[in-house]
Amino acid sequence: MSVDTDITQVVGARLVQLKRIDSENGSLVVGELPMQLPFVTRRIFTLFDIPEGEVRGTHAHRQCEQFLICMTGSVSAIVDDGAHKAEVLLDDPALGLYMPALTWGTQYKYSADAVLLVLASDPYDADDYIHEYDEFVALALQR
Repeated sequence: MSVDTDITQVVGARLVQLKRIDSENGSLVVGELPMQLPFVTRRIFTLFDIPEGEVRGTHAHRQCEQFLICMTGSVSAIVDDGAHKAEVLLDDPALGLYMPALTWGTQYKYSADAVLLVLASDPYDADDYIHEYDEFVALALQR
């Protein structure tokens, strides 16, 4: 399966342009529930100081939804629904990537200064993770 740049082919995944407000004393970005963030955030975490060439993600969630925002720097993200894959560049804190449950996610090409913020719909649950790609595809194609 080839990787595309058309995220609309990946079931449920989408880029969300958040509202950015710039002024003389700084800038801020606003994400509003439920219009832009389609779930209540129950967990947040950040990824940073990722060594050059390192790949993160490479898993899916059974139930958990995620919203990724690169706060500084840049990171490439691949989203995969089992039938279609798309790659997007996250390099603007006013651009978020929504990943519904049963979406395989991979993040790589982190810039040295990248800080990736992840908002998750559920608390950590090891049983929610799918680490085997073949298992993911079998589940994803059942939906």
